[in-house]
Amino acid sequence: MSDLKITKLDKYYGTNHVVKGIDLEIPAGEFTILVGQSGCGKSTLLRTIAGLETADGGSIEIGGERVNDLPPRDRDIAMVFQNYALYPYMKVRDNIAFGLRARRTPKAEIGPKVQRAAKMLAIEHLLDRYPRQLSGGQLQRVAIGRAVVRNARLYLFDEPLSNLDAQLRDEMRGEIKRLHQELGKTMIYVTHDQIEAMTMADRIVLLREGRIEQQGAPLELYERPATKYVAGFLGSPSMNFIPCTLSVAEDYGTVMLPDGVTLSLPPSRVAALAPFRDRSLLLGIRPEHLSRATGEHRRGLAEIEVITDLVQPTGSRTYATFRLGGVEAVAELQSHDVSQPGERLKLFADMNRAVLIDAATERVVGNG
Repeated sequence: MSDLKITKLDKYYGTNHVVKGIDLEIPAGEFTILVGQSGCGKSTLLRTIAGLETADGGSIEIGGERVNDLPPRDRDIAMVFQNYALYPYMKVRDNIAFGLRARRTPKAEIGPKVQRAAKMLAIEHLLDRYPRQLSGGQLQRVAIGRAVVRNARLYLFDEPLSNLDAQLRDEMRGEIKRLHQELGKTMIYVTHDQIEAMTMADRIVLLREGRIEQQGAPLELYERPATKYVAGFLGSPSMNFIPCTLSVAEDYGTVMLPDGVTLSLPPSRVAALAPFRDRSLLLGIRPEHLSRATGEHRRGLAEIEVITDLVQPTGSRTYATFRLGGVEAVAELQSHDVSQPGERLKLFADMNRAVLIDAATERVVGNG
């Protein structure tokens, strides 16, 4: 088990600067997820850590050892790819054992190691089958088994679940997280799926255009985003962004929307927001922080009235779409709170949980 330290890492493809001076430290035993939109540099960063790509600047240290000049084999890294990369002419047993044999592991140790990995992944009954005889989920388990059978310093996963259907992805997310808890190894996982990132990671590293936009524990990024990009990327449905202006007088503050709706701020937030009065801002509020208004008025809840344009029931919850402040917004309500478009609703906006964003810099303000 090893830690990873990346310092001012750069990677170019011709004149295209893909990874831009990244600094990142991952403690031993942590499950870190690199997440971001396609083209943000997350897979390139992972491949550079593995030695499959050459760094054009900066340093990579694994367990305190600089590995920039080491070939992939000598970095002692196990990697799971999106396309499984199994040998079709080998049985599952031999696919899992391949890396051990390549490293000249004593023959007497290989069988027990393969058996243990297969048991952890519930594929013991598949050991004598060929890859062509397996389903997608079984193939992915074999690929993971081939990685975890080794006692590697780092385990790298490059979008391993993207080829699976939704139900199987849910199942495999739990399996991989359980595997990490059992092994306690340092794992770095790449995905574009924010649900995978939120449910699996000890820490999320959110990349944007080759740079780290924000990193931290999943709930830290979700509840205290540093920028509009972070706030909008995490969460489904995504956060609502509504133009607004801020008024502050002593210990009282309000947010005014373009359609004249005024929302009061909790007194505890006014002092931190005071420097941003009269500035062009965006009100960011998540759909789950808009709820059907009841007679109980708690501190920080601001009441609004809307007319629904679209109703999308999901079973346990219903998504209601409406216009607020001149833009489209979504509320995540209880399943029977709204039944059809055109319905007039009174909602509470939880201003304790809302964020305000400087429209010019797209940075969250007044969060201190």
